Amino acid sequence: MAKKLKTKMEQIHKLSDADLAKELEAAQRSLFSVRLQVQTQQLPDHRQIGKMRRQVARLKTAGRQRELAGEGS
Repeated sequence: MAKKLKTKMEQIHKLSDADLAKELEAAQRSLFSVRLQVQTQQLPDHRQIGKMRRQVARLKTAGRQRELAGEGS
């Protein structure tokens, strides 16, 4: 499982700043959509909420790491 997570983070780190922002926005919209589907009982797999939350967190973490790395230089 750790290998899979490492691959996801490696892919995120390869994104440009603009692509990272686009991915974050898309992930947040997806999370909103999944939450709405759960509330209206249209989503059969409620575990997608956790997956989407973790994806948003990964993207925000990568963005913050870049921000801190830019300040340190």
